Amino acid sequence: MGISAWLKLIRWPNLLIIIATQAIIKWAFFPSFGVSQALDGINFLLLMLATAFIAAGGYIINDIEDKGIDGINRPHALIIGRSISEKTGFNAYVAFNALGVGLGFWVAYAIDKANFAALFVLCSVLLYFYATSLKKVLLAGNLLIALLTALVVLLVGVFDLAPVAHPANQDTQLRVMGLLMDYAIFAFSLNFIRELVKDIIDINGDKNFGVNSLPIAIGRERAGTVIFGFGLISLLAVLYYAYSNFLYSELMLAYFFIALGAPLLLFSIKAWSANRREDYQFLSFLLKIIMVLGLISLFIYPYQ
Repeated sequence: MGISAWLKLIRWPNLLIIIATQAIIKWAFFPSFGVSQALDGINFLLLMLATAFIAAGGYIINDIEDKGIDGINRPHALIIGRSISEKTGFNAYVAFNALGVGLGFWVAYAIDKANFAALFVLCSVLLYFYATSLKKVLLAGNLLIALLTALVVLLVGVFDLAPVAHPANQDTQLRVMGLLMDYAIFAFSLNFIRELVKDIIDINGDKNFGVNSLPIAIGRERAGTVIFGFGLISLLAVLYYAYSNFLYSELMLAYFFIALGAPLLLFSIKAWSANRREDYQFLSFLLKIIMVLGLISLFIYPYQ
């Protein structure tokens, strides 16, 4: 039971992306607008850890519940039941959630917003129900994971901006919160599409365990067409957003068209012709790259 198995189990690259997302918002994006912030460095670090711990717990319980499905879809990557026992995995799941919720309560009390801690409890509960039942309900699991991905972005605004908003600064606070909402919608949309792509990749195992995913409900070919349609809509939405908001910022406009528009165009082209498992694995990877490129755009705001 090596450290590499644990790192794979908790999806360490995804956790790094979660931490990087919140760190960039806090220390690169917010200073561009001179907003008031409630969290000092230590408490913000605890917020990032709380988010990462609950996400890690979600990955663990999902792998425990998906042991049979993963045995069909990716037997070479199976961890629970092979490198790590189910009992040990479940104990780790409980520990990660306890740490995440506990740190969430600490941060909430530190900013005198104790009720905000309920967000961490809610996320923990939703991830459990996703792993045990919701993922089998048509589109419900896809939508939930996409919403929780968007929440990673919004949590920073909720904990860092909302508590120190007052009449003198609310225009700036609301403007920046609105921009965060735009990025959250971007994260929601791309992650929802990625969940549909992953459903096509996992169709064989899902069929054997009663999962009613979109490709099972309407067929793999039709689901591929839906993914193409969503990809095209996302491309047009990103280009329209860039033109509407950054017409007088050449740097940001160029970044959106080249770094986000071009990969989304490639995604749409590849989605139209995809017919093999490897094709959809590439599409899943490409969407993750596009989300990271969207995150990097937050660095540009000081220079527009």
